[in-house]
Amino acid sequence: MRPLIRTACLRARVRAMATLPTTAAFPSTRTLSPSPPSRARRLLLAATFLPSAPPPAGARAFRTSAAAAAAPVEVGGVKIAREDVVKEDDPTNNVPDTIFSKIGLQLHRRDDHPLGILKNTIYSYFDKSFPGKFVKFDDLCPLVSTKQNFDDVLVPADHVSRSYNDTYYVDSQTVLRCHTSAHQAELLREGHTHFLVIGDVYRRDSIDSTHYPVFHQMEGFRVFSPEDWSASGMDGTAYAATDLKKTLEGLATHLFGAVEMRWVDTYFPFTNPSFELEIYFQGDWLEVLGCGVTEQEILKSNGRTDHVAWAFGLGLERLAMVLFDIPDIRLFWSNDQRFTSQFSKGKLGIKFKPFSKFPPCYKDVSFWINDAFTENNLCEVVRGIAGDLVEEVKLIDNFTNKKGMTSHCYRIAYRSMERSLTDEEINDMQWNVREAVKSKLEVELR
Repeated sequence: MRPLIRTACLRARVRAMATLPTTAAFPSTRTLSPSPPSRARRLLLAATFLPSAPPPAGARAFRTSAAAAAAPVEVGGVKIAREDVVKEDDPTNNVPDTIFSKIGLQLHRRDDHPLGILKNTIYSYFDKSFPGKFVKFDDLCPLVSTKQNFDDVLVPADHVSRSYNDTYYVDSQTVLRCHTSAHQAELLREGHTHFLVIGDVYRRDSIDSTHYPVFHQMEGFRVFSPEDWSASGMDGTAYAATDLKKTLEGLATHLFGAVEMRWVDTYFPFTNPSFELEIYFQGDWLEVLGCGVTEQEILKSNGRTDHVAWAFGLGLERLAMVLFDIPDIRLFWSNDQRFTSQFSKGKLGIKFKPFSKFPPCYKDVSFWINDAFTENNLCEVVRGIAGDLVEEVKLIDNFTNKKGMTSHCYRIAYRSMERSLTDEEINDMQWNVREAVKSKLEVELR
């Protein structure tokens, strides 16, 4: 849950949201026995979850074993087949079937979904404040080049976001966009000067109530010509920064009402100066979005010499969780009528009424790590087995022995948002997680 400009693709992880509702609606916990499933059951599950032979080391090791080809999906007039995204024979591909299955769902285009309601509320603000100015794009293809995703927005060549640990690579030159800024340059080249881009974005990330490998962002962009600021007594940069802050303070008021606000200076590679807007909400400071005055190099590279511009970005889930009191990011993907029926088109801020009283079940897995181990790879393996039934993966212990070997112990929380899980299925999942961790991550279980 990160604003577009402050992202794991461009910065370190966003700090945990102090104002998010807790999981107090799920009061009890339980711990199940570690007994393995029966031999017949293990063989069945192994055929379901695991490849017939250990996969090779590297990016290919972290995809699920679903073999049946899914039907192609269409996004922005582009048909995308499974084989266009999940490529077993390409060693640079690290996209699992669980991620392909989310392409084309476009939660932000559903008017009665919390993300669609929030998107349309933001649209209404810009339509009222800038009648006929901002062009909206919410159906752009999520497959982009590494140039679009990184180079065009000045992400340094050695930045961590370019690694296979953080980004889903289709091949060495193509990724699933990890921010909507990936479309910025192409829209500038097409001549657009005022635009909003909304879409699903993809990140390899941790597992907890506020992080999910697919989420939704909105970017806003406005270009100014010298005629716009010449009579203001300010230079172009100062003029754009002043207009940016006024615009976004208005948006925050539109969404949250009369709240106290503050601006925090920060750094982004593609804006200068750069800011974060925070509001005082529910007794704490909440970061709403990141923004700044666009770097001149971006404008000059796309035909806008002598112009200035501002850009902002926000994460829809981050704000929707606060506005609708939604405690777990997995709920946005639920088709359970007890969730979907609570929201209506045009009604922002309806408070979600929890319907799940099902307790979590905690299981631990310990292993000696190797030099290639990363937590994101572990989370990919767990998601590949448990899907949305995994609520959290948390490091609870680590130590290094006298031989220099390092052990990690992770606690996995399993919980369905819709039903009670049985002891058998949780034990089955945990057994398969252990087997997959051992074979795919090539670690030694303890």
